[in-house]
Parts: sequence; C-alpha cells; structure tokens
Amino acid sequence: MDLTRYVDELQHQLATAAAAGGDEARELADRMTAPLDAAVRLVLLDALSTAANEITADLAPGSVDVRLRGRDPEFVVTPAPASAFEAAEPAAAEPARATALDPDDVSTSRTTLRLPDQLKSQAEAAAAREGVSVNTWLVRAVAAALVPAAPSRAAARNSSTAGRLTGWVR
Repeated sequence: MDLTRYVDELQHQLATAAAAGGDEARELADRMTAPLDAAVRLVLLDALSTAANEITADLAPGSVDVRLRGRDPEFVVTPAPASAFEAAEPAAAEPARATALDPDDVSTSRTTLRLPDQLKSQAEAAAAREGVSVNTWLVRAVAAALVPAAPSRAAARNSSTAGRLTGWVR
C-alpha cells in the first residue's frame, strides 16, 4: 500500500490552509512539509495497525498483520486453519455450548500471560515459522482451543449428520 498519495494530500491541504494566512504562513507550511512526511507516515501506520488488530479480533483464529516493505506497509491475511471451523454438532444429551467467538464483538483486552522461558521460546519460534506476531499466534491458539473438536471419521460415517458441514462463515 503506497502511503505517498495520502501524505501528498495532507501536504496539499496544509499548503491550501497556509495560503489563506499570507506569505509568512505559506513559507512556514513549506518548511514544515518535509519533517511532517515521516510523522504522517507513522500516524498512518499506527492507524493501519489498529485496524488490522480489530480485524484480527473478528477473524480469530485467522489474522491480519501489517508489515513494512521499505516505506510502504502491506497487509498479510492468514486464514484460520480449516479444522478450526469444523465444529462438531453438540450431542443431544449435551447442553448447547456457546460459540468460541462472537463475530460481532470487536473489543479486545490486554492480558498478562506468564510463560516458562522454554514455552515462550517455542511460541516465538512457531509464530516466526508462520510469519505472524507472537500475539497473533497466541490469539489463534486460544481461539482454536475453544472451538469444539471435529468428530472422528468413524463417528461422522455412523452419524445421521454425515456429509453435513457445520461452523461459521463470514
């Protein structure tokens, strides 16, 4: 995603506003343009990261990450593993379970998680292998752990619901 268009537009708006203030204001706006380039890019990256985090909360256990290539950000969408969406039908004797994720809930919470150093290293390595942040990897792991397990093949064959797919789709 090329941010230059947005930075240029902001610089144009600044020049237009400064023109109303006369020559002195226009000169000040010209001097501020170069230093503002980096600051505007940082603010835009922060907004894009926040948006990606909100989208990730909706897609969990899938994710959306923002990565920088040079000066340009790019979005990396990682879908949830297929097994996370293959929820089993609850048994008749079992009470109905709430779904693991509410697709309408976009709120996030900060949680402190204390991991043994060895487990933390393994989580970091797993996240690096998948090309995602440790936070994204942990969100996916928790979400996948909360999805009921898919029935075994033998149980699916013997079940009256064989051939039916259950889960949720966006």
